[in-house]
Amino acid sequence: MRQTIAEKILSKHSGKRVRAGDIVIADVDFCFGQDGTSGMIIDSFKKMGTEKVFDKDIFCMVLDHSCPSPNIGVSAIHNKIRMFSKEHGVKVFDVGRGVCHQLVPETGFVTCGDLVLGADSHTCTYGAINALSTGVGSTDLAITLASGKNWFVVPETIKMNVNGSLGKGVYSKDVILYLIGDIGADGATYKSVEFYGDIISEMSVEARFTISNMAVEMGAKCGLMKADKKTTDWVKRHSIRECIPVSADEDAKYVDIRDYDLSELPPQVAKPHTVDSVCPVEEVEGTHIDEVNIGTCTNGRLEDLEIAAKILKGRKIAKGMKLIITPASRRIALECLKRGYVETFINAGGIVNNPGCGPCVGTHQGVLADGENAFSTANRNFKGRMGNPNSNIYLGSPATAAATALEGKIADPREHKRRL
Repeated sequence: MRQTIAEKILSKHSGKRVRAGDIVIADVDFCFGQDGTSGMIIDSFKKMGTEKVFDKDIFCMVLDHSCPSPNIGVSAIHNKIRMFSKEHGVKVFDVGRGVCHQLVPETGFVTCGDLVLGADSHTCTYGAINALSTGVGSTDLAITLASGKNWFVVPETIKMNVNGSLGKGVYSKDVILYLIGDIGADGATYKSVEFYGDIISEMSVEARFTISNMAVEMGAKCGLMKADKKTTDWVKRHSIRECIPVSADEDAKYVDIRDYDLSELPPQVAKPHTVDSVCPVEEVEGTHIDEVNIGTCTNGRLEDLEIAAKILKGRKIAKGMKLIITPASRRIALECLKRGYVETFINAGGIVNNPGCGPCVGTHQGVLADGENAFSTANRNFKGRMGNPNSNIYLGSPATAAATALEGKIADPREHKRRL
């Protein structure tokens, strides 16, 4: 029996050869919670009556969703997390360190072939570095915190071959939006998705994170990529742990194989209020936009902010426009300072937030007013996602977002290709 990447990783971590549909108990290499879920993890952990965590080195908590705290209730949760950290000696990334999905790989907690759980749905991000990572509920995460293990149904796998060559002004965000639009929001439910092809191979690891991050938006449990030299070099720069890549067998069994040639792909936009409501930018070009959000765990990396800075440098955003930039981590924010990107954003009329989730979750920064339209580089545009169910959210790449901020309406970044 030949195996997919997911089957191989779950075989290794459960100590037996498995195939899709099997139920296994597997050892987990790393797990974490964020400030929206860690309070519930702590409560569940205490209800179990467990006196200590299984291994303090394979768990952390990240304060990123509502940071700095916007109200008394959130402040109480933050302090609860800090107290649990002191009591059990577990790691906390406090306010301003950044988004969990940037910090976990950036800090070296994950390497190729790992099995990772996070109490956050976009934990699938680390599939870009060849790790089987997936989101779970807070109670499940507490079980892993107490035991170092969890149960899994081995997923079936969909293979996506993404070939061709992307044109100017078209990026990994456009690719994943197109794929989600094609397969649908529930087209890969509880499946593992493996991404291959010329376009994936040409992408930087930062760009690949964007692809894997949004695998859950097609319903997938994880979005996996094979480890090439770019992957192993990136992991070795960030982690001292051994890097052991896992590859699918050539004749592995896939439930579906999809082939794409995206050489002619235009910039893509997801329209309100579902991520799979995707169209070419031309279809919505000219739509009035009140607020542009560039950042989040999907597109708040240095490469993303560099793209936006190139378009915005020496220019001013449209009158009445709110442009909010949120670096994904402190390390990225500091590098943006060194390179002059922060000055570029501020001179253009933008606001630069502390590293974190920013406006994405709608708890504090950048909450929209009734009837306002936002253009965001985030991963979700559900009704109320940015804090107001009476507003509208469009999704796209940092390039499309920056062009939109300049024009005050959804704009085609290819009109600014001399800057890209």
